[in-house]
Amino acid sequence: MEGHLMCDVLPDPENPQQKRMAEDTEPVAEATEVRRGIPLPMGAHAYGDGVNFTLFSRHASRVRLELFALPEDAEPARAIELDAVRNRTGDVWHVWVKDIRPGQLYAYRLDGPYQPWEGHRFNFHKLLLDPYARAISSIPAWDFGPACGYGSSGKDQDLSYSMLESASAMPKCIFTHDAFDWQDELPPRHPWSQTVIYETHVRGFTRHPSADVAHPGTYRGLMEKIPYLKELGVTAVELMPVHEFNERQLPEIDPHTGQPFTVRNYWGYNSVAYFAPKASYSSAGDQRQQTLEFKTLVRALHHAGIEVILDVVFNHTAEGNEFGPTLSFRGIDNAIYYMLTDDKRHYRNYAGTGNTFNANHPVVRGYILDTLRYWVVEMHVDGFRFDLASILGRNCDGKLLANAPLPAQIAEDPVLRDVKLIAEAWDIVGAYEVGSFSGRRWSEWNGRYRDDVRRFWRGDKGMLGVFASRICGSADIYMESGKGPENSINFVTCHDGFTLNDLVSYGRKHNEANGENNHDGTDDNYSANYGAEGETTDAIIEAMRERQIRNFLLTLLISRGVPMLLGGDEFRRTQGGNNNAYCQDNETSWYDWRCLEKHASLFRFVQRMIAFRHAYPVLSRERFYTSDELLWFGPQGGLPDWCDPYAKQCACLIREGAKYALFLMFNAGIDSVDFHLPAIVSGMQWRLVVDTAREALQNLSAMGTEHLLEDEGVYQLSMRSSAIFVAR
Repeated sequence: MEGHLMCDVLPDPENPQQKRMAEDTEPVAEATEVRRGIPLPMGAHAYGDGVNFTLFSRHASRVRLELFALPEDAEPARAIELDAVRNRTGDVWHVWVKDIRPGQLYAYRLDGPYQPWEGHRFNFHKLLLDPYARAISSIPAWDFGPACGYGSSGKDQDLSYSMLESASAMPKCIFTHDAFDWQDELPPRHPWSQTVIYETHVRGFTRHPSADVAHPGTYRGLMEKIPYLKELGVTAVELMPVHEFNERQLPEIDPHTGQPFTVRNYWGYNSVAYFAPKASYSSAGDQRQQTLEFKTLVRALHHAGIEVILDVVFNHTAEGNEFGPTLSFRGIDNAIYYMLTDDKRHYRNYAGTGNTFNANHPVVRGYILDTLRYWVVEMHVDGFRFDLASILGRNCDGKLLANAPLPAQIAEDPVLRDVKLIAEAWDIVGAYEVGSFSGRRWSEWNGRYRDDVRRFWRGDKGMLGVFASRICGSADIYMESGKGPENSINFVTCHDGFTLNDLVSYGRKHNEANGENNHDGTDDNYSANYGAEGETTDAIIEAMRERQIRNFLLTLLISRGVPMLLGGDEFRRTQGGNNNAYCQDNETSWYDWRCLEKHASLFRFVQRMIAFRHAYPVLSRERFYTSDELLWFGPQGGLPDWCDPYAKQCACLIREGAKYALFLMFNAGIDSVDFHLPAIVSGMQWRLVVDTAREALQNLSAMGTEHLLEDEGVYQLSMRSSAIFVAR
């Protein structure tokens, strides 16, 4: 598969043809023919020997299309006024312009009522991005300062109207119309039962010098690491947001000290343009090369049998509250796109970022569906993880709907029927729908899995029963709603929180570098440091941390449901105890690949555990265990004492008919325990596959090299460890 990693049409900054992409955007002359245009499709599309531009706005009284020569230009090369009668059909404004070529920069200005008490915030001084733009230019001066209307009003919301022109501080939309050779690529379409997800950040994955790639921090850099992902054994990458966002969104002055500090919007959970891939992640330029390079990445991953899942943020946008910048939706039709309070001057804030997308307005629902279809049809992605997805089930008044139309419509959309749908089924104001989010098509991040598994291995009391439920697919969460274990996305760590190394190295968060006096990030980490806070040279502490890491990874990869691994956990990536590194575009967040060499045995452990999961499909079936498949045992051979809050040991026998049997043992206590293995059919013998208490390569045997149990069916399991036996 490595032959597919480099693409013959991959944008190359040294390629003369690619250089011309940024040079073939000579603005159209004033005499160029302009016609009425047509209302569909939305956005900018080639039509005949020109381009048809369309834009939705119900309440605007004036729309002007502006064409630019350079991204940083403050003045357009040409401005085209749209007539409210001739160039409007219903709520769609449209115009056709002759001789527009790929690479043309454009944006809009809209006028209309500035009446915050009615929800309207039109401002003709602000240049606006087309919500359907397929690429956005990058400019060094992109800023969320006063030119975009940010923070200009003081305390009076009715005075937030800014007359400062924003064009020079705004990126521009790019018209794209590029052919792409998909080389007969087909999506892998792995069933949930065979899926192992690897969550990562495009930039952070290869930005560190130790990544040893030719194009660090880019889509192309990620492509260079595809052989690594194949070797690890994952079947899908879940990419943190790649929709265009402003890295310079965050303030650069510490609000507490008044001193400058360097923080940037690293995670990207403040989308600006939902059709446009992030330009700064392109190695070849930002004049639509980002679109070609992202397609090339998807094609290469598919050739390697790896699916692409995008983390999408439809619960809010980068425009913030009434004092935020006017970039697109606010200036196009604020009253339609956002949930507003009863007085219409303020924004309902269910995402904690200042505004909430009005996802259940019919127009906004249509826009979200158009966006998802585009990424599936044009960009060939395989699925989506929806950030704070419970917000998608709130109506315009913020109330949770019993049968929310948008999640159901996404699930039943004919184009989207084969894609993976994952919900982060909660929001920050109390909604928690894990186990009940919409229908069975929707899988969910299982936050209870994360917390319960962490607490069990930390040794918290009363966790034995819920731990057993979590590794069996969380029937107590999903069965009542008619869902199965495949609806549970199991994870111990994710981008939001500690890395796995830090989970066993820190007893508390250390977010001081974020500039918020360590007040940000959750305090409920269920972590432990095992004797020292942070890095240590104590060999005993380090050995215990390694063992606990193996316990977490083993648990994750034998649990029914869909395992999700946080990128870098397979070689103990650390963030120095920061559990909210959203603003750390630096070595705090970048993957230090030197850790792979240092912790090569852990990488091999994860690799073999993934292979073990695939070798024994009884562990990953898309249904809950039956009594014929699974039996529970205590160390002495009877049932575990589920009611004893101090019990920390259990085992289970998992059978695949007469083919094979697995015996899994877990000991979260601080003493060694003798486990009695159950008798099996004549001719089969128990062989040890893995014991997390053993060091390095002795802890996990390759298939066919397992060690025969010699001691009359009794095995001593060390403190805080787990083991697996197999009989074939």
